This record gives sequence, structure tokens and C-alpha cells, in this order.
Amino acid sequence: MTRETPVPSRPPGSPAIPAQNTGPTPLTAPTGLARFNTATPGAAVALLLTCCGSRRWAERVAAHRPYPTLDALLAAADEAGYDLSVADVDEALAGESSAAPHPDAPQAAHTALRAAHAAYESRFGHAFVISLDGVRPTERLDRVLAGIRSRLGNEPDEERATAADELRRLTRSRLAHRVGAPPTPVKASGMR
Repeated sequence: MTRETPVPSRPPGSPAIPAQNTGPTPLTAPTGLARFNTATPGAAVALLLTCCGSRRWAERVAAHRPYPTLDALLAAADEAGYDLSVADVDEALAGESSAAPHPDAPQAAHTALRAAHAAYESRFGHAFVISLDGVRPTERLDRVLAGIRSRLGNEPDEERATAADELRRLTRSRLAHRVGAPPTPVKASGMR
């Protein structure tokens, strides 16, 4: 049988004494950058590979944790992106897929984009990548089609450099969204 300790009553009119927390403070799960910094090396690399398909890039960025700020992480990601070898860029581009238009887009838009992607992939051997940060959703299809048409005229070496630059921008955007914000369910957006 346990004996309960009586709670002393306070006289009317006397100030309330705040309750003292005698137990440990409950911890909340880290979010964003803190969660990335404290993740296991394997989990950090796995997250980074969803941003850029180069294993060497992902391992390099993960190895330099912890990052004091999101800007520091993005700067390190950019630096590692500039150091990608031709094989690293090929590996990253191999993991990319051609973006489809929004499901509500007219059938003609789907047909035009499929044809443009096929022409690009036939010429350069990899998916077309473009960063659409800051582009309104209603303008994305036009931007992608214009980008493909414009870049189809590039020489292979020139397009490799352009694709690598767009891949760095796309990687930066993905990383900022995945690490800089609280976790949210991932939905297929149709366009990147």
C-alpha cells in the first residue's frame, strides 16, 4: 500500500507558486539541419543521393558534417559540385529522369514534351536537367521546352558543362528543401 503525500493547500489570497519540474525535460526530435547533422553517415549519404546521384559528392558533403548553418551546407554542396569529375557527372545524370508536364496539361503538351525529351536524350545520352527555381508553375512547361530547343544546338562538351551547372542548381534547390525545412510528405510535382 502506497501512502500519498498530501498537497498543502494555500491560504486564499496568497500568490501561486509555480510547479517545479523535477523530471527530465522531454526532448523533441531534431528537425532540418540538426537532424541532418546528427544522422548516421549512411542516412546522411542516402538523403544526399536524393538530391544528386553522385556517390562521391554525397559522401564528401556528408563527411564534413556538422554544418553550422544551411548556407554553410549549401556552400559545401556547391563546392563539391564544382569538383565533380566527368564520371561523377555521368553518374549523377544517369539518376535523373525527364520531367513530365502537370497531369492537367493538355495532351498536346505531353506529346510535345515527350518528343523534345526524346530528341535531347538521343543527342546527349542523358535526361534533360534544368532548375526551375523562381519559375511560376504556369511558365514551367514553356521554360522546359525552350530550354531543350535551345540546348539541342549545343556541342556535346558545351552541353555537358551546361547540364552540370543546371544539376548543381537543381541539387542546391533539392537540398535546401529537404534539409532546410521540416519533413513533409514528398509528392510528385510533375516538373522539377
